[in-house]
Amino acid sequence: MNLPAILPCCFNRLHCSPSITPPTHFLRFVIRKKGSVVCRLSDNNKDDDSVQDNNSHQPLENTSLENNDGPQPDQQTGLEQDGTDVQVASGSPLPGVKVPQQLNESIRIPKETVEILRNQVFSFDTFFVTSQEPYEGGVLFNGNLRGQAAKTYEKVSKRMQEKLGDDYKLFLLINPEDDKPVAVVVPRMTLQPETTAVPEWFAAGAFGLVTVFTLLLRNVPALQSNLLSVFDNLDLLKDGLPGALITAFLLGVHEVSHHLVATEVGIKLGIPYFVPSWQIGCFGAITRILNVVPNREDLLKVAAAGPLAGFSVGFILLLSGFILPPSDGIGIIVDPSVFHESFLAGGIAKLLLGDVLQEGSPISVNPLVIWAWAGLVINAINSIPAGELDGGRIAFAMWGRKASARLSAFSIGLLGISSLFNDVAFYWLVLIFFLQRGPIAPLSEELTHPQNKYMALGVVVLFLGLLVCLPYPFPFSNQPAL
Repeated sequence: MNLPAILPCCFNRLHCSPSITPPTHFLRFVIRKKGSVVCRLSDNNKDDDSVQDNNSHQPLENTSLENNDGPQPDQQTGLEQDGTDVQVASGSPLPGVKVPQQLNESIRIPKETVEILRNQVFSFDTFFVTSQEPYEGGVLFNGNLRGQAAKTYEKVSKRMQEKLGDDYKLFLLINPEDDKPVAVVVPRMTLQPETTAVPEWFAAGAFGLVTVFTLLLRNVPALQSNLLSVFDNLDLLKDGLPGALITAFLLGVHEVSHHLVATEVGIKLGIPYFVPSWQIGCFGAITRILNVVPNREDLLKVAAAGPLAGFSVGFILLLSGFILPPSDGIGIIVDPSVFHESFLAGGIAKLLLGDVLQEGSPISVNPLVIWAWAGLVINAINSIPAGELDGGRIAFAMWGRKASARLSAFSIGLLGISSLFNDVAFYWLVLIFFLQRGPIAPLSEELTHPQNKYMALGVVVLFLGLLVCLPYPFPFSNQPAL
């Protein structure tokens, strides 16, 4: 098996550079997706000519959290100075969700509801509102947070349910322009998950079947040199079954861990889409989050669970491969230089094999080393702190939206540079850019940091990803073994 074809991509994949700058307007980045919206100032004494339709030529980007010169709505009442009722039209308040077709007509939060929110739901002891403005299907409230964000969110949500039922959803977020809290209330009807043209189970099944084929193919070197010969030698694919099963087992451990923790914290995950790769068998899986995540700690738990489980099992299998002799007494002959491709694999090889590992002297290893190594690489790929990968979600949960956006831009940029020299990096860049770039949808409450023990788990995942991907820089022994 040609190990260098599997692993040189690791180092390049992790080194990425800034090409995307953080957005200047928080909620346009955090809350708005693709659809434009209609914001109206309605007056019973005015005809329809007074309606301002942002859906035609004025996108929402022209709005701002800052006060503009000229006549302004009364920020304390939600009305124009002449008593005009500010009504908010429909729009998608979250990335990854869109208003269903039947809800395309305006969904307005009435003035009376806005007054209830301002005067009865928010208060001095929770979130003291200083101003408000209509925003994409809801109302944005600027103000001062009182007390701990988590407790404040709980109090305000409870009051909102008592006063208004389950018709509205509250988000307590941070404005990265000034790092001050804002509260957004939107009609719950607008929070509908996106639908796909092809049923999820069908698309996921199709991707899964192709992934089974690439996992088998990756472990049959005789077929990799001539891909078209596969169709004339289908029987050879069975030779790749042991390696495919080990890699599939590590993928399964990763995804099952995600789902188990997600169920525990009340997060709904979609069907995993396994992404085939003829270079390493599989790039991992894309799994959508279907509901609004409560807070950063819950997101961190779910995002870190998969890589932690995958790294743990993969590490045990890698150790076993170095310790156990090959079942056939021969194993796989590799050049020790391949172990320079990973700091983790090279360090373990040097520790366990000692002077047997010499530069330029091929050695025999248990195939389990290669199979486990491939599984570790797949987990490391998904731990890159970019977009909506596990690593990107971990970075967002630990350091917040602004810092994670910069880190994601840095990672994607360096991955782009790496793609000039490595085809695996190129394919992974395309996958992230078009499918996993983000942004991560807003959480119900984004102000509260995770507990230190969960922060430590996140750091461990990112660090293990680095160990797998960074090269081993130290030379192996040049002295012959005694």
